[in-house]
Amino acid sequence: MIDSHCHLADDAFAGDADAVIDRARAAGVHQALCILDAGHPTELERASALRHAWPSLRFAVGVHPHQAHAHAARLEQVAQTVERALDAVEGACAVGEIGLDFHYDFSPRELQAVVLRTQVRLAAERGLPVVIHARLSEGDVLDVLEQAGRRRLRGVFHCFTGDRQTVERVLRAGFFVGVGGILTFTRAHDVRDTIRQVPLERVLIETDSPYLAPTPHRGKRNEPAWVARVAEALAELHGVSCETVVAQTSRNFAELFGERDR
Repeated sequence: MIDSHCHLADDAFAGDADAVIDRARAAGVHQALCILDAGHPTELERASALRHAWPSLRFAVGVHPHQAHAHAARLEQVAQTVERALDAVEGACAVGEIGLDFHYDFSPRELQAVVLRTQVRLAAERGLPVVIHARLSEGDVLDVLEQAGRRRLRGVFHCFTGDRQTVERVLRAGFFVGVGGILTFTRAHDVRDTIRQVPLERVLIETDSPYLAPTPHRGKRNEPAWVARVAEALAELHGVSCETVVAQTSRNFAELFGERDR
């Protein structure tokens, strides 16, 4: 089983990351993709210790749309910041998470778009997949991916909550769909209806730890071990065994991010 999106280098895990990793492995999670903020030196430093504790751990490095404002004075250096982080972190295999967030608008939308386009071009140049954050902005993100990425990019829309029309466009663009704890929420009927339309061959399971803990753990700090609950919910949704979901999503992860480090 693979947790395709977690934030193990976050401050939330600073005191017990080793124990969190032990619980994940005990739950059958043999690999995970850890998201790192390219502009956060402490997170980048933690990557080495995390990799030592979990040798199969992989990393995605990027500038999140919430942090785009922190780069406003040096936009021309965004690509260099991400490139340096990619080269410095052992196990780095993707650019992310990157995208647009029109819900919180922690950074001006125009600035978010510039930072996204810069990183999309970088990913295309380096032949790396992207991990996409899109909140109330899926169409705008897809426009950037098609234009700046020159239609050559692959990746995953993590924590997908869009509608059927949007997911169809995501799939046509060749992207995977990431599903997490929201799938288990009682009132997430629309999300379940949308994900039910996505072939298992195009799905990745994730936790987004420490956020969005699945039922019955809502309100607690999320962690990679609980990706098992997401797998169970996805299996119920598609009417297949949990083993089938685990096997297929693991193959999907290997197809997108590769079996070995880039």
